[in-house]
Amino acid sequence: MSAQTKAENANQILWFGDNLMTIRVPASAGEDQISVIECRMPQGETSPLHVTLSGDEVIHILEGTMQFHVDCKVFVAHAGQTVMAPKGLPHNFRIESAECATCLIVTQGGEFEQMVRQMSLPAPIGNLPPRAERTPEATQRFFDTCAQHNIEVVGAPLP
Repeated sequence: MSAQTKAENANQILWFGDNLMTIRVPASAGEDQISVIECRMPQGETSPLHVTLSGDEVIHILEGTMQFHVDCKVFVAHAGQTVMAPKGLPHNFRIESAECATCLIVTQGGEFEQMVRQMSLPAPIGNLPPRAERTPEATQRFFDTCAQHNIEVVGAPLP
């Protein structure tokens, strides 16, 4: 048995739009390229309907409440619950908590982590997030970056 005690780029903190993302385990830490990213997201935050083409996405909620849409099923999950979004099935979410929600997103292959890194800014501790760009150009850049990392945006965010 071995334990990973120090990984390159572990605990890197980034602003991904209005979301505070902490890379807990980078894909580069192990042979199977499993990455664990802690996400702290404000109320109302939502993702577009998307499909991950290279692997399943596991979301474990640490605090708060999230509404999910996975393959035409809509449900609410709370702190302590885990949701699986299987590869190839459309899914998205919305933060339902009054203030925020925190979850761990576990993926394999590094594509999601690399997309987050490419679209994020460093997050000095104590600083507020930069205002997320909401222009058509920024949206297109997001879609293009997702596509480069085997994530296909197929629909709008949850209302």
